[in-house]
Amino acid sequence: MTTPILELRGVSAAYGQIEVLHGIDLTLQAGHVLAVLGPNGAGKTSTVKVIAGLLRPTNGRVELCGRDVTNASADQLSRAGVCVVPEGRGVFPRLSVEEHLKLSAWGTGGREARARVYDAFPRLYERRKQLAGTMSGGEQQMLALSRAIARQPALLIVDELSMGLAPMVVEQLYEHVRAVAAQGVSIVLVEQFVHDVLGLADAAIVMQHGTVVRSGHPRDLAEDLAGLYLAASR
Repeated sequence: MTTPILELRGVSAAYGQIEVLHGIDLTLQAGHVLAVLGPNGAGKTSTVKVIAGLLRPTNGRVELCGRDVTNASADQLSRAGVCVVPEGRGVFPRLSVEEHLKLSAWGTGGREARARVYDAFPRLYERRKQLAGTMSGGEQQMLALSRAIARQPALLIVDELSMGLAPMVVEQLYEHVRAVAAQGVSIVLVEQFVHDVLGLADAAIVMQHGTVVRSGHPRDLAEDLAGLYLAASR
């Protein structure tokens, strides 16, 4: 059996005295897409922060390619190939598309990296001189995704890609994620809404109140999700 690219074993984490994650277990195989699903407050973003080195676990173990990275910093994990597309897009409104990509691809063959991005995202090529703050929400999310791709990550974490976007735009963005996955990039895709995610993922976990309440193949989880979300909203 091959070594997973990412594994969390019994991970707990807290903000101050308030524990927000309670014994999280998850596994992502190399080249696969893992969907992390759950309603608001389920602990999804806190899990992302643990994986990215932005929140230190209080218990448990985090492994990257079989290596213990539980206490690694965000900078160390970034250099190891972990890249996050954060909730809320995280673009700089006063920088152009081209300037964003030059920053992201610094030291990774910048011109070639930009060429790859423009090939994958023709719309960004058309808007390469445009300031990010003047672009639509979908275009900004596309730019955030392209910045991560320009760095050629080993592990890509995408937090709430669909937030605030029209379903048609989300569908287009998922097509880009699918293309990235087809190139062998391992992806953690964090979402509150599940309409298209299950068709994209190889595996999924469902979180509630800082715990994993379901895990398995997306097809096997689909029937349970409606009831889980309804219970969480009460």
